[in-house]
Amino acid sequence: MVKKSRKVLTFVDKMQKFIHAGISGSAVPNRLGNGVEDLSSLDERIERVLGIVNRINRPSSNMLFFVMYDIESNKVRHQVVKYLQRKGCMRVQRSIFLADLAMSEYDCIRKDLAEVQAAYENNDSILIVPISSDYLRSMKIIGQKIELDIIMHNKNTLFF
Repeated sequence: MVKKSRKVLTFVDKMQKFIHAGISGSAVPNRLGNGVEDLSSLDERIERVLGIVNRINRPSSNMLFFVMYDIESNKVRHQVVKYLQRKGCMRVQRSIFLADLAMSEYDCIRKDLAEVQAAYENNDSILIVPISSDYLRSMKIIGQKIELDIIMHNKNTLFF
């Protein structure tokens, strides 16, 4: 018996199948158990963010951008998280990812997420925000005690 090869579904195709299965009208999610158990400590996440912007050989054709979302459906949100991770985005907070990717990948992510957003009736929002490395370096953290200068390895010089 010849085994029929299975077509690999794209992210958008997979989401279309979910939508046809009746995702619309999903209840507001319980944010617990959102698959963030593997989210590293805030210190580690900041270290990784700054590692991106301080990389010496960072390709000039790459684009830094945040992807932020508020997605009601647990199924849709889980698929978006997996998609962003596969694309190389780094989770900064529960619903915020940072990416340093080629412009073509940025365009692909923007297009795919726009298609998914438009495919079913929802109150979701997805923001894709380009950011400069200078702005990212000047970030301020509120709510956690973190010595950002130590993490950034800034050298302070005093003149008398």
